[in-house]
Amino acid sequence: MGRVLVMLTAATAVVACSVATVMVRRRVKRRRKWRKVVGLLKDLEESFETPLGRLRQMVDAIAVEMQAGLVSEGGSKLKMLLTFVDDLPNGSERGTYYALHLGGSYFRIIRVHLGGQRSSLEVQDIERHSIPTSLLNSTSEVLFDFLASSLQRFIEKEGHESISSQDVKRELAFTFSFPVKQTSLSSGVLIKWTKGFAISEMAGEDIAECLQGAVDRRGLDIHVAALVNDTVGALSYGHYHDPDTIAAVVFGTGSNACYLERTDAIIKCQNPRTTSGSMVVNMEWGNFWSSRLPRTSYDIELDAESLNSNDMGFEKMIGGMYLGDIVRRVILRMSQESDIFGPISSILSTPFVLRTNSVSAMHEDDTPELHEVATILKHLGVPNVPLKVRKLVVKICDVVTRRAARLAAAGISGILKKLGRDGSVGEGRRRSSDKQMMRRTVVAVEGGLYSNYRMFREYMDEALRDILGDDVARQVVIKAMEDGSSIGSALLLASSHSVRTISNI
Repeated sequence: MGRVLVMLTAATAVVACSVATVMVRRRVKRRRKWRKVVGLLKDLEESFETPLGRLRQMVDAIAVEMQAGLVSEGGSKLKMLLTFVDDLPNGSERGTYYALHLGGSYFRIIRVHLGGQRSSLEVQDIERHSIPTSLLNSTSEVLFDFLASSLQRFIEKEGHESISSQDVKRELAFTFSFPVKQTSLSSGVLIKWTKGFAISEMAGEDIAECLQGAVDRRGLDIHVAALVNDTVGALSYGHYHDPDTIAAVVFGTGSNACYLERTDAIIKCQNPRTTSGSMVVNMEWGNFWSSRLPRTSYDIELDAESLNSNDMGFEKMIGGMYLGDIVRRVILRMSQESDIFGPISSILSTPFVLRTNSVSAMHEDDTPELHEVATILKHLGVPNVPLKVRKLVVKICDVVTRRAARLAAAGISGILKKLGRDGSVGEGRRRSSDKQMMRRTVVAVEGGLYSNYRMFREYMDEALRDILGDDVARQVVIKAMEDGSSIGSALLLASSHSVRTISNI
């Protein structure tokens, strides 16, 4: 009997040791996998790093590219497009005007009434709609007929108290958020599509004429009287309320900027014909490129799989359309090299399935258990991940967003440097300590990425202070606005009815 007990005890000990060994091995294996993930995170942080020295080199590069783009067509990665906007609204405008804004993921229609004073600006009606994805790869006729039908429904709501009852055509500004080479305030040809649009037969077409044709086919009494880039509209709206506004930036689905330049600095334009001595320049900064940009394997893969590969490199690092997909690609790679996220999800392997608004929600999740992170991961086919993995995802969102925001700040600082508003006496000269040189400068900012994503906004503002220094940063006002590009386009239309054409550019 004693021998049996001894044998049972020994067997139990062997089993216990085996179980313990298996548990220890599993624990060691998990630790190894976690160390691998931590290593991937460290590599991510290092490759996405944007130290102050690198940002200042980018500022210099942007200012140089801006100057080169003003000298000759094709002389720079920045297109530096003329807009034929030389007089910005000043508050004296009167009348009722319309604007249709085609963006990257939405379109808006508004009606604005102006009473001759800044305080009398009245947005009488506004509609916002998502753009059906079927339109992105449709035809020009389908796209513009859709916009015209939306305009028709908007106007039909006005009832009998319409402007047409007085035999006066409605005047409309077409706010167009894509690169256009303008030939006047009211005309311009499409250079290329961005933000996921791919309507091939549109390249080289006059955008205003396309919309006017669709409007005419429906018998609408509307004159497409202005073609305005969204950044130019935002600058117009900002300047209307604050004359110190000299630049505007859009951080939305994509990103772009414009600013007010002296006409004598626009060397590629031989005869600018402006009365104000200045003109708004549309930079199309999404295409900016420099060896100083912290491009990673994730950026290279995203670019290769995009509709416009080898193009819009800067926009793909800071635009709202792309941040979510960069985060997705990081999570996917970690899933492929470790099983901390469980089996690889087919959903997670789908490009652009993770939107930037979801990244914002995860990044700013302040619940103790990170419930929002868990919910979004579940929608991506990654359920039941432990809290430490959810914290890892928040860190990934932080790294990607911080890089984007700091690069955006470098872009704005580049404009200020070009204009001598960065605290320098002049281009290439030493920074001045004389506060007399530091003029108040307002930069209008529009777009959901900036207005709806608090961490992006805070990181960008912080980087601006780092780059410019506290004394200069205090003189630079970043003024957020909503619907400014649409309203501002209507204001531009109100302030100028003349068509200005330059024949020798």
